[in-house]
Amino acid sequence: MTSTGAAPQAVYVVGTIDTKGAELAFVRDLIRGEGLDALVVDLSTQPHHGQADIAAEEIAAHHPDGAKAVFTGDRGTAVAAMAQAFARFMASRRDVAGAIGLGGSGGAALIAPGFRELPIGVPKLMVSTVASGQVSGYVGPSDIAMMYSVTDLAGLNRISRIVLGNAARAIAGMAKAPRQKLPDVAATDKPALGLTMFGVTTACVNAVTAKLSGDYDCLVFHATGTGGKSMEKLADSGLLAAVADITTTEVCDHLMGGIFPCTEDRLGAIARTRLPYVGSCGALDMVNFGPPDSVPAHYRDRLFYSHNPQVTLMRTTPEENSRMGEWIGERLNRCDGPVRFLIPEKGVSMIDAPGQAFHDPAADAALFEALERTIVQTRDRQLVRLPFAINDAGFADAVVDHVKDVVRSAAHGR
Repeated sequence: MTSTGAAPQAVYVVGTIDTKGAELAFVRDLIRGEGLDALVVDLSTQPHHGQADIAAEEIAAHHPDGAKAVFTGDRGTAVAAMAQAFARFMASRRDVAGAIGLGGSGGAALIAPGFRELPIGVPKLMVSTVASGQVSGYVGPSDIAMMYSVTDLAGLNRISRIVLGNAARAIAGMAKAPRQKLPDVAATDKPALGLTMFGVTTACVNAVTAKLSGDYDCLVFHATGTGGKSMEKLADSGLLAAVADITTTEVCDHLMGGIFPCTEDRLGAIARTRLPYVGSCGALDMVNFGPPDSVPAHYRDRLFYSHNPQVTLMRTTPEENSRMGEWIGERLNRCDGPVRFLIPEKGVSMIDAPGQAFHDPAADAALFEALERTIVQTRDRQLVRLPFAINDAGFADAVVDHVKDVVRSAAHGR
């Protein structure tokens, strides 16, 4: 499959030839039978006599310390290093029509980081024994499809031939189906705007979306850890024109040990891409835990709110809010594109508004003061205080105005 003006495209069939050689060749040949080019990519860390289209040595050479860092003779360090090398290898490729991986828990952990480096929309399928369990650690913020192998991938048999045959035809269908290459944001009918939302900021995000949907394709991400990562992956992939990061609550869980955390790279994509950015303090008043009995013992004397039987919210303290304000501010200082961070002075969530369970002006003040103390304001990086709660109509109007402002600033090269 060849795209106009681009390098020839191929489906990558990925695994360890030393343990999955027959299965990899079987899948490759089925894909070629569908009229596509297919290449076996070997991630073996042990010597073997199998033949790959892209050898393990070529992959290992992409490790920052070279192939010697991969072929250590120690399985644990070798596998970890090969996963890193494969991720860097995949990030460098421009000829991937689709990718299919075969492996158990170790194989999935080895392959998935590389698949996550591919842009959203490039077909990715992982056939694994772990696919019927908890797969968030493998999929992450990407669009990897997981297929359960039923039997272990330990040779070809009457079951594995059926499952692998279905998988081969599925990835071939995705790779060769008539579809346009993912468009650049400038080429779409409407540019894409990424927004973050939580249940307690829904009114604000819905109002912003309603006001901007005529001009933007509004992509709303649920701020449950993976949501923020997915939005930033789209930003890194060049698929967003701007971001309205109204709900930065994942920072709470990251710093305080909740169940919906971001990573240390939160806001990293904004810094790397210089995207027009409007952010706010949405739901920075709460840390998320599971059912009440899942709350860590050292938090048991805190103020809680039952969001539903499976989610228990804990009110953040002034000290925690100050820490979060500094954390966010330090990352915003790395952003050189147009940035506006909006402070809703009368409450950062639905239950932080006056009269609600988490209303705590002192805690909010600590957050706002830390942001003001930390953020280095410039013409393009501004902190804006507003006399509204986050779900007030006036706050949504301000978000809309500032989104338009940062987009104009970016267009004019400011």
